[in-house]
Amino acid sequence: MTSLAKRTAVALGLGLTMIGGALAAPGAKHDGIWSVQLATDSGTCDSSASYSIAVENGSVRYIPSPGSSPATVSGRIGPDGTVDLDIRRSIAKADASGRLNGKSGSGTWQLAMLGCSGRWTAQKRPA
Repeated sequence: MTSLAKRTAVALGLGLTMIGGALAAPGAKHDGIWSVQLATDSGTCDSSASYSIAVENGSVRYIPSPGSSPATVSGRIGPDGTVDLDIRRSIAKADASGRLNGKSGSGTWQLAMLGCSGRWTAQKRPA
């Protein structure tokens, strides 16, 4: 193989590696710890609540605060910041949707079982 062919192959290989890395982690720009504040607009749920969640490659994990009851968060954060989550605590199930945009986000939530609904806002914590 000539030196030009070798350089071309190396450059092509590096280019494909960089493109592959970018495609492998499309949600990485939303990765980090987020502080989420909920406000209730209707129903008998608490008027407000705060939570922390971790986002990693579009997957979401609830970070419990000391003394809080366990919760499970499932769903995804899309590469464009679209939020589609299912939050469960005991037998209660809430749905949340909205969008993250840079270092903030907002949307709505609903806990149909208790007739509650409201809004949420989120701020990304500094790394």
